Amino acid sequence: MDISGGIQASLAGRYAIALFELANEKNELDTVGESLAAVKAALAESAELRALTTSPLVGRDEAVRAAAAVAGAMKLDSTTASFLGVLARNRRLAQLPGVIRAFNMLAARHRGEVTAEVTSARALDEAQVDAIRQTLRKRMGRDIAVDLSVDPEILGGIVVEIGSQRIDGSIRTKLNNLALAMKG
Repeated sequence: MDISGGIQASLAGRYAIALFELANEKNELDTVGESLAAVKAALAESAELRALTTSPLVGRDEAVRAAAAVAGAMKLDSTTASFLGVLARNRRLAQLPGVIRAFNMLAARHRGEVTAEVTSARALDEAQVDAIRQTLRKRMGRDIAVDLSVDPEILGGIVVEIGSQRIDGSIRTKLNNLALAMKG
């Protein structure tokens, strides 16, 4: 499988490649992907979980126990649970968001999809995500996997990144452009 240098170049990317290859070997790509989506949602919702993954004050043993507890409470598959343990032992839990993003890109590429990173000011419902996916599919001419994130600072609209392409339809950018135009 062709893996871009961009993914391999980052620490999170190297961990994602290892997880992807293991999940693919065990035919668990979908299961691991679902578990990682649950972890991503939990990271977005829980300040305590974010603190656990990023705080240098959390010791190695404490992080390993906490990762096992989180995996058990969330009923994650064994591969993802073990992977969280590896990240905790190696003091790399802070890399988790990047690992999830890179894993999703690898899985999408494996399925023949292109990954679009979509940022919105608020959470999108399933109908909105489907509309975005259909529009991007028409534009790109192939299946699109959508990786969603929320950033209230864009004020409204969406920002879509596909590879090196960026489509910025955010209100923040439009207001900035208007301010520049008014300065003359």
